[in-house]
Amino acid sequence: MTQKLKKRTLFKKKWLAKYRIIFLNEETLEERFAIRLTRFNVFIAVFSTATVLVFLTTLLIAYTPLREYIPGYTSPNLYKQVMSLNKLTESLYDATQFNDEYIKSIKKVLTGEANFESINKDSIYSSLKIKLDTSGLNRSKEDSIFRERVDLEDRYNLFKTASPPKKFNFSPPVNGTISSGFDLKNRHYAVDVVVVEGTPVKSIAAGRVIFASWTSDTGNVIIIDHGEQILSVYKHNRSLIIRQGDFVKEKEVIASSGSSGELSSGPHLHFELWSDGNPVDPTLFINF
Repeated sequence: MTQKLKKRTLFKKKWLAKYRIIFLNEETLEERFAIRLTRFNVFIAVFSTATVLVFLTTLLIAYTPLREYIPGYTSPNLYKQVMSLNKLTESLYDATQFNDEYIKSIKKVLTGEANFESINKDSIYSSLKIKLDTSGLNRSKEDSIFRERVDLEDRYNLFKTASPPKKFNFSPPVNGTISSGFDLKNRHYAVDVVVVEGTPVKSIAAGRVIFASWTSDTGNVIIIDHGEQILSVYKHNRSLIIRQGDFVKEKEVIASSGSSGELSSGPHLHFELWSDGNPVDPTLFINF
């Protein structure tokens, strides 16, 4: 026990032993300043200073913008911005997918890849199992002949008659001789205008380019949406000047004419005009 007490006494004296730090004038050796310290006081001072520094650093990081520079720390405002941008990205992706499907459907119709199926009106009643009481209804001979004529006309009328709004004024895409005119019966929904290869092809009105690419049958094709459900189509171009998504003005050069595509037999412009999903004879609105 005596030995342990001696060790404790020595340890206590060691930590409480007083030391003096004296600052002297080097030339005169005059005492200028003196500090009395113990090891215990030095330890307390260092520990307190470290604690205060850690506390102040924590406050500085927690309540100032500096916290955003710490790896692994996420700011609430930054998190909200990320979520908002994520929603915006998803909506833009959905809109892009919708536009792509829309453009693909337009391309199929304009290139003749879409299949038109006839509908038997009488089969609708049979599929719905509707029983009609026709007793007492006697058709006259004139009525029967008229109905047959209407049914015959409807059978070959693939499209409704349509025309662009009167407020639209179209400029000719090119000037030349029409070699093949608009013909619904033969499914030629365009006019072929013979021009010299390399002739500038111009937009008939202001609009947005919804398709500008190559197809094997019709070569370089451009489709422009002019609003009000009106589309203009330019096929067999030698080269394209604009790209999909561009906005063009009336009479702006969009391509150079040529004879690209397997269905072309010489330099010309195959031009189509569509209104509300139906083909329109361009010569009724444009002077070539």
